[in-house]
Amino acid sequence: SQTMTNKEHQMLRTASLKIIRALGVEGGCNIQFALDPKSTNYYVIEVNPRVSRSSALASKATGYPIARVAAKIAVGKRLDEIPNAVTGKTMASFEPALDYMVVKIPRWPFDKFASGDRIISTQMKATGEVMAIDRCFEAALQKAVRSLEFGNRSLLWEDSKWEMGTNVSSYPLEPNDLRLWAIMAALRRGITTQELAERTKIDLWFIDKLQNIVNMEKELLSQPLTPELLWQAKRIGFSDEQIGTLADRLPEQVRQLRHSWNIRPVYKMVDTCAAEFDAGTPYFYSTYEQENEAEPFEENKAVVIGSGPIRIGQGIEFDYCSVHSAWALQESGFKSIMVNSNPETVSTDFDTSDRLYFEALDEESLRDILE
Repeated sequence: SQTMTNKEHQMLRTASLKIIRALGVEGGCNIQFALDPKSTNYYVIEVNPRVSRSSALASKATGYPIARVAAKIAVGKRLDEIPNAVTGKTMASFEPALDYMVVKIPRWPFDKFASGDRIISTQMKATGEVMAIDRCFEAALQKAVRSLEFGNRSLLWEDSKWEMGTNVSSYPLEPNDLRLWAIMAALRRGITTQELAERTKIDLWFIDKLQNIVNMEKELLSQPLTPELLWQAKRIGFSDEQIGTLADRLPEQVRQLRHSWNIRPVYKMVDTCAAEFDAGTPYFYSTYEQENEAEPFEENKAVVIGSGPIRIGQGIEFDYCSVHSAWALQESGFKSIMVNSNPETVSTDFDTSDRLYFEALDEESLRDILE
């Protein structure tokens, strides 16, 4: 968590262990808390003594195979007897350590049900979800937004029906699927981060990160593209298309320009140990840094493009096809390379294919992987 203090984190961790021991749970269990931001009071919302969608998300975010470990515990093994399948050198008792950021965004169906009630409450309305990984929150968020596959709706999108002014109360900031874009629109028009935090009750840390994105938008609008500016924009997750829109260039022109300046993504490994140990997991995400950890295969290889988030008309049966495509390639002597952004699927298990890239399924990301 980015907004809890270490004391709060340890408090909830201790409470989780006490609850699990009191219930006598051995295996997978996730506990959800609500923490009062103005005190140390917390409330248990739910306890799931089983492998759930939350477990699947946690497994994909950390690389720690919760379901596999839970199954081995069920047959009598202890954590210190179960090898970590990712590193091959540590045991399951070693807690995952992360050196990256993970963002999950629900995939709501209001593109199909435009007249539906968009207000978010205790009733689940999303049909699916996407996950994105990068080195900083801004980049992971922008990557996750692109993964939603709402046409070309990046964070630059604004609804023409919104009445936007200099007063925070004029913005549609009620909890719904468009609030993120409404906050971005408000920041562009000078509404302060403090005003938005007070109005929405979203932690100021997140609003400040959105302000960083808006500040970069303004730089791209007002300054000529230089290697340094383009590098900084890519570091915080701007796509070639977004940069082109702001800098008055075509996306392909931006791509050619960054290639001429040798600005290309590298791929980092999800290894559960923040690079403390050598790991051989074929699970990667893109970022803009110097060192690349994904060496290209020398053998015959083929890329399987996953189906993205579950939505109306496109369900889990498409992922079934992706998984069997990867297996068929392996049986035919090809290295199978999976690209997908959906943490709910079997295709994004790190051992389903020979290599997994957890990436948005847009043209830029796919071309970067192929190149």
